[in-house]
Amino acid sequence: MNLTVIFLISAAILTAAIAFAIVIGAGKYKRGRVLTPFNVVFGGVFLAAFVCLLPIYDIVLSDASSGGLKTITFTLYNTFKIFTFNADNEVVLKVINGSNNSLAAIFSSYLSVLFVIAPILTVGVVLSFFKNVSAYIRYIFNYFNDAYVFSELNEKSLSLGADIRKNHRRATIVYTSVFSNKDDAKSDLIEQARAINAIFYKKDILAVNFNIHYKKSQVVLYTISDDEGANVDQSLKLIELYKGRENTDLFVFSTKKASELLLAKADKGFIKVRRVNEIRSLVNRILYEQGAEIFKHANEADGENKKISAVIVGLGQHGTEMLKALAWFCQMDGYHVEIDAFDVDEKAEDKFSAIAPDLMSKEYNGVAVPGEIDYTIRIHSGCDVSTKSFADEIAKLTEATYVFVSLGSDDANIKAAADLRMMFERINAKPIIQSIVYSAYDKNALEEVTNYRGQRYDISFVGDRHTIYSEAVIMKSDLEEDALRRHLKWGKEDDFWQYEYNYNSSVASAIHMRARIACGIPGAEKKEADLTDEERDIIQRLEHRRWNAYMRSEGYIYSKSRDKSSRNDLAKMHNDLVNFSLLNEQDAKKDSSVGTV
Repeated sequence: MNLTVIFLISAAILTAAIAFAIVIGAGKYKRGRVLTPFNVVFGGVFLAAFVCLLPIYDIVLSDASSGGLKTITFTLYNTFKIFTFNADNEVVLKVINGSNNSLAAIFSSYLSVLFVIAPILTVGVVLSFFKNVSAYIRYIFNYFNDAYVFSELNEKSLSLGADIRKNHRRATIVYTSVFSNKDDAKSDLIEQARAINAIFYKKDILAVNFNIHYKKSQVVLYTISDDEGANVDQSLKLIELYKGRENTDLFVFSTKKASELLLAKADKGFIKVRRVNEIRSLVNRILYEQGAEIFKHANEADGENKKISAVIVGLGQHGTEMLKALAWFCQMDGYHVEIDAFDVDEKAEDKFSAIAPDLMSKEYNGVAVPGEIDYTIRIHSGCDVSTKSFADEIAKLTEATYVFVSLGSDDANIKAAADLRMMFERINAKPIIQSIVYSAYDKNALEEVTNYRGQRYDISFVGDRHTIYSEAVIMKSDLEEDALRRHLKWGKEDDFWQYEYNYNSSVASAIHMRARIACGIPGAEKKEADLTDEERDIIQRLEHRRWNAYMRSEGYIYSKSRDKSSRNDLAKMHNDLVNFSLLNEQDAKKDSSVGTV
């Protein structure tokens, strides 16, 4: 028996297993599957021990007519015994010490380490088993309650779960793919989830069968990890698993266009699927709840129209969405809007023009034509907020009334918002300043913040996770209810949830309806049948103006023909994207129907 060769082979196997486990643990792997760091180490220790014991039991059985198969079987049996605190140490040590090999002492010590590690790993397996059994037992006791199941435990899912628990004391809240570890942030999340009496599964959301849940109770599934690709992939598989179950909802958290297309194509059966575009939802929520303030702060002008002067700092996802939204939201009788958007990207204007070509077209941008949209958009590309050139541009905006800051991180947003307040104070401007802040703790701490002389910065911080990831916003949105009522004026409810074109269009209509009522537009609070001829004309013209701006913000262009057959939604070409004066009576009536309560 060559102990040197055996030792090197076994040690190499164990080292490789540990290294592979580290690589897997540091990267992204499918939680709840076979290939986990623990399982890799477990398998490595087993194989390393088997390699060590095989030649030893070959010697022990050398006097018997056993053959190779019996040697392997005996070695496997005794390898398993190592993991059950029942290793045959005396026989092993006797053979090693009798080998008269210079490495006998090292080999004995190495085997002793394996004999200690193996049963510890067994304890880990047993504890893991009982932890999963505990989860299943707790789940059974909550069999008749509504179940809310999350694909991952993170800050977003914890905020939503905590709000659900506050509103529904008997709800069953489940987090899947939860692994206890020494990561302080993860451990803190687990402790907070325990505080709301959540159930944890190590398996992923696809591996736990919630089809067995009481059929009359609601099962709500959330794919809510930071990996949007994984969210969509899991959602498509969940649809297949649960499309035959009634009382089932699926919320897919993704901002990607691909997710919209894939989910629209899927056969959903009974399951109600909703894609949550967190970026768009936040901008919609801001305008729906606080948008009236933008009109209230508009500047008086010499002419008939008040002037809204909006500033957007950062054209990432939030900033781009806000720029698109302000273009249609600010279409209001008695108002003109000018928007200055700043971004460090040298191609910012070019990129936005690709998203909304007609919105940025010289035919409409900065051109006021009766019966058409009225706005001016200026994009300042390659402008860094930390530079003097940015400060110089801000100094020119003496009539600024609304500022939206979104630079990608809380620290950057807070600093930029405070700096902007300073810059506007220097030119005696008092715009509303809103800044994205994800941390609920930071947001609360910054409320009513002042400088050392007690002067308020008067900055509104929006977008914190506790507010955005709540039942009222994600699942029972008053905005959605308003939008659905608008959609039902011309379509079916299934189409509202099935196609995001319908959903987004109706949401925009609901937001603008609330704003026009706040602005006192004649006829805005009336039903269509109650409108006077003058009010009907006002509503129709305003609604068409808003719709034109909305469609162009979505990337649509005029189809170059009034013929309905020229409409092509794949090409984003529409035959009605024209001046109000070119509409026939039937088309104009659609505007008064959609544009009334």
